[in-house]
Amino acid sequence: MAGSLLIIRIRGYASTPWNIQETLEMLRLPKRFNAMVYPNDNNIKGMLIKVQPYITWGELNEDGAELILSRLKTLDHNGLTDEVAKKYFGMDKGELKQKIVSGELKINKYSSIFSLPIRLHAPSGGFKGKINSPYKNKGEFGYRGIEINNLLKRMV
Repeated sequence: MAGSLLIIRIRGYASTPWNIQETLEMLRLPKRFNAMVYPNDNNIKGMLIKVQPYITWGELNEDGAELILSRLKTLDHNGLTDEVAKKYFGMDKGELKQKIVSGELKINKYSSIFSLPIRLHAPSGGFKGKINSPYKNKGEFGYRGIEINNLLKRMV
């Protein structure tokens, strides 16, 4: 299972059970419209299933990775530039994007460099379905595959 998963929290913390809130904080999704990129492996699947009604996730592609890199901020609140990428990773932004999409580079491990989680805006035009219904039933939460990148475009 190669690649990266983009996980976006779509519901707030009101009336959230403590164990769900704790799992969301372990995923570094403390607030609504926070996003994180994790490698697509079995270690995270159980956590995603547990908090499924509060998040949506799918596979990140190159367009989505470019949007994520545009929203990624360093700890001194500057955007990610080629100089910063060369300083910390020894590669330019294009190579960095490729490694993120393939799952070789794990953004979640670099909290000493980046301000994590990635903060997004509410989707322009709003959500297309109900946020308390699964994506496969014309809702918003849960697994949505490659379509997560379309949602990300509306949230950046």
